[in-house]
Amino acid sequence: MDIPAIPTTKPSFGVLDDVRVVYSAMELAVPKAASLMADWGADVIWLENTGAGDTIRDTPWIKQAERRNQRSVALDFFSTEGREVLIRMLAQADVFIESSKGGTWSKRGLTDEVLRRDNPELVIVHVSGFGQTGVPEMVTRAAYDLTVMAYSGYMSQNGTPEQPMNPGPYAGDYFNSLMILGSTLGALHKVGRTGVGESIDVAMYETLLSIGQYYLVDYLNAGIVWPRPGARNQNLCAIGEYRCSDGFIGLCVYGVPQNEYLLETIGLGHLWGSGDYPEDCSALWSSSSHAAQIETALEAWLATRTVAEVEADFAAHRIAAQKVMEFGDLVAEPHLEARGVWQQWPTADGGTFKGLGVFPRFDQHPGQVWRPMPDQGQDTVDVLARLGYTPDEIDRLNAAGVVKRPA
Repeated sequence: MDIPAIPTTKPSFGVLDDVRVVYSAMELAVPKAASLMADWGADVIWLENTGAGDTIRDTPWIKQAERRNQRSVALDFFSTEGREVLIRMLAQADVFIESSKGGTWSKRGLTDEVLRRDNPELVIVHVSGFGQTGVPEMVTRAAYDLTVMAYSGYMSQNGTPEQPMNPGPYAGDYFNSLMILGSTLGALHKVGRTGVGESIDVAMYETLLSIGQYYLVDYLNAGIVWPRPGARNQNLCAIGEYRCSDGFIGLCVYGVPQNEYLLETIGLGHLWGSGDYPEDCSALWSSSSHAAQIETALEAWLATRTVAEVEADFAAHRIAAQKVMEFGDLVAEPHLEARGVWQQWPTADGGTFKGLGVFPRFDQHPGQVWRPMPDQGQDTVDVLARLGYTPDEIDRLNAAGVVKRPA
C-alpha cells in the first residue's frame, strides 16, 4: 500500500493564517486550544519531550482528532542547547503556550524575559492548576481536570444531593481550552496595536470559578447554597432531564406562555393565575407552593409519551425540548449530516480517520484540515532546517539527545 506523504508546508487558509504558535503541554487543555487555532489557519508547532512523548499518544482515537494540522518537534528545551533552539524558534513565533506547575519555567532559567529575548512582541501564556503566584504550596501543586474541578467549587454544584460528581468528559480541561484561546487572541490584538508583548497567567481553577459563579454569587451576597440538582435544575421546576416512554428528553420550560401551556397540558391549568402562579409568571420556582405537584404531574405525563411526540408538541408551543442524543443518534441525525459536521482525513499510516469538521464556520476565511497527527518528532528536522540549522548540526543535536528525529 502506498502511504501518501504528509505535507510539511502549511497551505494559506483561515482567519489565523499569519499567526505562528509554539506550545509545550500534554493531553488536553492547552493542546485543544492550539488545535482550534490550527484549524483556523495558525501554523502550530507542538513541542514534545525526547522520551516517550505526549501521553495523548497512548489513546487510540482522540490523539488523531486533537493533533491534526500540527507539527511535532521533539526537544529537550531545558538543556543548554535545547534552550537556544527554543529561543530561536520563538524569535519567529507570535505565541508561546506552556502548561506546568506554577513557576516551573522560571525556576529552570526560562523566564519570560529570556523567552522574549529576540522577540519583544511574543505573547506568552502560562497555564497551571493554581497560577504563577499565591500560596507557594498551592502554586507548585500538581493538577488535573478533576482536581481543579474539586478545588474551584464547580464539582460541588454537580451530582446528587448525596454525592458531588465531576461533569465529563474532561470539562475542566476543555473549559480552560476556550479561556486559553480567548485570552491569547485578546493579547494578540493588543500586541498588534502596541508592539509590546504580553504574558498571561491562566490558573485553571479560576476559569472554573468564573464559569461556576452563577450560583456562587448567591452565596457570596445572600448566603444561599442551592442543593446539587441531580437530573433537575437547582431552583426551577420543569427544567432538567426527564424520562419519556422510549428515552430521555431535556426540557427547559421558561416564559409566561410556556408555563401556562405546560400547566394546562399536564392537568394543572387551574393553578394558572392564582397564588404563586400569576398570569405574568415566567418562572416556576421549586420553592413555590405546588412545585412537587408540578414535577409529579409532569413526570407522569411524559412517561406515557414518546420523545418524538413531546418534541413535536412542545416545539409547536415554543418550549425548548430536545431528545438526549446517544452517539448512534448523532451519527444518524440528518441535521448534523446537512451541516457537514463529520469529516474524514487520511492518517500518517495510510488509513482513514472519521472525526469532526472545523467549528465554528467562518464565511470569508474558513478553516480546514491539511494534515493528520504527526509522529513524535516527525517535523524536528524540517523545523530546525527552517530555523537555519545545517544537517550536520541537526545530526549532532540528535546524537546528544537534545532533539529527537523520527526513526
